[in-house]
Amino acid sequence: MCIAIPGLIISMEGTKAKVDFNGNIIDVETAIIDTKIGDYVLVHAGCAIEVIDKERADEISELLKELEYIFNDNSGERSPSEVVNIQAAQGMS
Repeated sequence: MCIAIPGLIISMEGTKAKVDFNGNIIDVETAIIDTKIGDYVLVHAGCAIEVIDKERADEISELLKELEYIFNDNSGERSPSEVVNIQAAQGMS
């Protein structure tokens, strides 16, 4: 399963953006949508795919935190946010 995660664009150079995912700063390609510094974006496989508002970004982040809590209570495996952070750092989906 692949998901898109929300992040905040903190800087841009051309179509490359530095996006903050809860303190993890990742390089993201923004060529397929119109973005600017301060935008919240959904990112999938290293590419920004949609600009979203802060409320939606917060809602998605909260849902991911809830999934992490549920996941951690039921297994000793990596949490969804750990997997997402590892995949984002590697530019994978």
